Amino acid sequence: MKRINFILISWFIFLILLVQWGCHKDNNNSPANTDTLSAVSLEINEFIWSKMHNYYLWVDNVPNLSNSQFANESSWVSYLEGYSDHEKLFNDLLYNHGIVDKWSWIVDDYVALENQFQGITLSMGYDFRLIQPDTTSDKIFGFVRYVVKGSPADLAGMKRGDVFIKVNNQQLTISNYQSLLIDNNSYILSFASISNYIITPNNKSVSLTAIEVHENPIYMDTVLNVNGTKIGYLVYNGFMSDYDIQLNQAFQYFKDQGIQKLILDLRYNPGGSVQTAIYLASMIYSTDTNKVFLESQYNNPFEAFLEQTYGSNYFISKFADRIEKTDLTPEIPINSLNLSQLYVITTGNTASASEIIINGLNPYVSVTTIGTTTVGKYVASATIKDYDSKGNLNPNHKWALQPIILKIANSVGHTDFVNGFAPKVTAKEDITNLLPFGDLNETLLKATIDYIEGNSVKNFSELKSIDKFRKVADSKDFIPHSSEMYILLNNKKLMP
Repeated sequence: MKRINFILISWFIFLILLVQWGCHKDNNNSPANTDTLSAVSLEINEFIWSKMHNYYLWVDNVPNLSNSQFANESSWVSYLEGYSDHEKLFNDLLYNHGIVDKWSWIVDDYVALENQFQGITLSMGYDFRLIQPDTTSDKIFGFVRYVVKGSPADLAGMKRGDVFIKVNNQQLTISNYQSLLIDNNSYILSFASISNYIITPNNKSVSLTAIEVHENPIYMDTVLNVNGTKIGYLVYNGFMSDYDIQLNQAFQYFKDQGIQKLILDLRYNPGGSVQTAIYLASMIYSTDTNKVFLESQYNNPFEAFLEQTYGSNYFISKFADRIEKTDLTPEIPINSLNLSQLYVITTGNTASASEIIINGLNPYVSVTTIGTTTVGKYVASATIKDYDSKGNLNPNHKWALQPIILKIANSVGHTDFVNGFAPKVTAKEDITNLLPFGDLNETLLKATIDYIEGNSVKNFSELKSIDKFRKVADSKDFIPHSSEMYILLNNKKLMP
């Protein structure tokens, strides 16, 4: 009997060691060689590697995320000790970084990250694009695409279509715009006029200082009366869950007004919460909870774990009939328009959650896109913090991962739309004539209404418009999650 117990105990110890090697132990109890790397730094590296090993969508394509790459735990620890820069370790674990995986990232402060996901940033409150008018010169200029209501830019009188050329009386150039415009929290912005694509200083300027700005993604919700047809027009700039109830109220307004058509303007919408996208799709089309809106696909081990833990229905997201209760808000029934047609304004800034609205509704609704081709982001990430197997958050650091962990398909399996969605109707913004949102002569809105009414749409193939100038950067390019699509994971119930 003692021999049997000894054998059982030996096997038990062996299994424990095997599990510890497979999971590389809880992050808070890992060995550290303090001669080469501090204990906390090694903890952070172990956290990065272990979570990427468990959840990263392309884990099978990254040799250094495989257990078989290391002879034993000691060699694995030695590998991690070679990285004093946590961000470099993370980036080295990405699959074809910048080509295939253009979206995974890491932060050293998950509190700031969570604020950013809800539209809370330190900002002057205006969205812009920088362009180069002449490639023989490094001079550049910017134009304002929209201004956040109540922000410093708004209070200073800035508006859509404003052109700026100087910061602190220095001409913007390819080499200085980062330091002058992006890395500066207080400056004087000088403006110019543009006519026939000729830029002329106009001696106007404003002083701006960044503050904590709460950007409401519902920029405009109005009803346009066009030749007797009531058209709902929604300018929506981000899928932010804090505004789900207000979004639902906008659709109640559309219902009360008896709209017959809906134009969804996603031209500057880089994405956001997948759950919010499900709510928006339900507001547009249906609250039938038996119909599938999208399906999620993970790496094989994580998918097996999720199926075993939650069942196969875990991967299916259906249309919703209510906005779920949160700590701050009650459960709210969804106001649905039950539309069979949708018109979506798109550009090269329309990404991720915006694209799954198009993709997810395509099997059910006649979706017409107007504008230019979308980004082509069919994958989603999740915020992963350093919890141990007991559900305790590591108090030693605030690092968090935002890796791509899944790709999303619609109800008929369509995914991998890497080239984005080409418009059915091509239309482009003209920076010399950026009219306010909702103006019936605004280029993209006019093209959409012309299409709805059956009128011929202007031939934009010959329009110089914005394409006359080389794009340098957009303001959202400097926000890490600017084209993010994310889901919420319960970090305490993930794989051990």
